[in-house]
Amino acid sequence: NRNPHLAWSGAPAETKSFALLCWDPDVPTEGTSVNKEGVTVPLDLPRCDFFHWVLADLPPGLRCIQEGQHADGVVPHGKPCGPTPDGGVQGINDYTGWFAGDPSMAGDWGGYDGPCPPWNDERVHGYRFAVYALDVPTLGLKGAFTGHDVRAAMAGHVLDEAKILVRYAINPAAWR
Repeated sequence: NRNPHLAWSGAPAETKSFALLCWDPDVPTEGTSVNKEGVTVPLDLPRCDFFHWVLADLPPGLRCIQEGQHADGVVPHGKPCGPTPDGGVQGINDYTGWFAGDPSMAGDWGGYDGPCPPWNDERVHGYRFAVYALDVPTLGLKGAFTGHDVRAAMAGHVLDEAKILVRYAINPAAWR
């Protein structure tokens, strides 16, 4: 559960900050078949965005995040929101909601927590990493802000963006 190394270049000269989001748009919208023996999560089941990493207000001079700089293992009850080692601020990821009913794991899950698709999912998940160059020094987000909050706050402020897609599945049948 280490965050990956990410690097970017070619940001517009007017960039005043960056935001970074990682999300999986292939997460099942209901969990009755998730990780259950004898059934699969159907390919045609409706899906939704699940945020794995939510960063805002990264300094305009920043050009990379080192592997493991924001996460280097699973932390029961999550990592705190707030300042990052590189001068930004991290919000909560969607493991906050996923673990809400589990007393051994419930909490605010800040920063990065990696992929863990259902082992019985028929779909290969496509994880998106996106860096956004913004025309404002801060999005003004505080506390336990979410990926949806970042998307709303940066509307109209994106100068440029770069995205990569990483595909992953635990179920070997999903790749067929």
